[in-house]
Amino acid sequence: MNNSIIDEIKKLKEEKNAIILAHNYQPKEIQDIADFLGDSLELCIKASEIEDKDLVVFCGVDFMAETAHILNPDKKILIPDIEAECPMAHMLPEEELLKAKEEHPDAGVILYVNSIAEAKQHADTLCTSANAVKIAESLNQDKILFGPDNNLGAHVQEKTDKEIIPVPKGGHCYVHKLFHVEDVELKREQHPNAIVICHPECNMDVQEACDEVLSTGGMLKFIEESENEEFVIGTEIDMITRINSEIPGKKLYPMLEGAICETMKLHTLEKVRDALKNEAPEIKLPSDIASKSLKAVQHMLDASN
Repeated sequence: MNNSIIDEIKKLKEEKNAIILAHNYQPKEIQDIADFLGDSLELCIKASEIEDKDLVVFCGVDFMAETAHILNPDKKILIPDIEAECPMAHMLPEEELLKAKEEHPDAGVILYVNSIAEAKQHADTLCTSANAVKIAESLNQDKILFGPDNNLGAHVQEKTDKEIIPVPKGGHCYVHKLFHVEDVELKREQHPNAIVICHPECNMDVQEACDEVLSTGGMLKFIEESENEEFVIGTEIDMITRINSEIPGKKLYPMLEGAICETMKLHTLEKVRDALKNEAPEIKLPSDIASKSLKAVQHMLDASN
């Protein structure tokens, strides 16, 4: 059954001159059919380089597909399941950011890529977990409004001399909030030779208890270059799927088996096939929001080089 759907996807991809981009948290069946796999930053960079394709199928969550649309306003950007939203991105509505900007007129504004386009258009720049510290240091302002993820903001605060003002208070990723210090301690007992890695969306006490705090792309690079054989991984469970497929021979242990982003799992092979066949659902933004947001996206890409 799956093989016939995969054959259909390959055929449609060729017919429609399409590319499939997928985030590291996608399930194995989607990772296996993707033309490009990456974290948010890698996907942004890839989306900025798509010149020879007419269709982009984005297997991730809404803000990722929106960013691809912002960078490629003349291409069709499809998302296999329109319900694949990032709850964190929706924690910072446009009006709350505008209110914070009024209260702190001297502050620069960095928004996590994990934010909605209506908010992005009011940012000076964007960041991902891979480049957040570098982006903060690229701004002239000493005071920075940072949202929507408070833990990533706290991570930046610890690594820079900037004053980070979280917008909103309490913004978080529900998956990374599942991890606790007790989980780190338990895994250290179970796997004393393992290096313990977590994502900067985890709570600060979890970050401090781990050996390394890295984006998903950073995790892949670190494990590939490390001579160590064992690792505890504190992020969404399917990051281990990608590492296992690309770096065989390492022993990987999830910090939590239940660290699952439900909306990332909405995409299926059938939905990818149907998206290609019907050229829908299509991600579109009002042209004024897309053009205003482009400035912040471009600043991030330039500062990441």
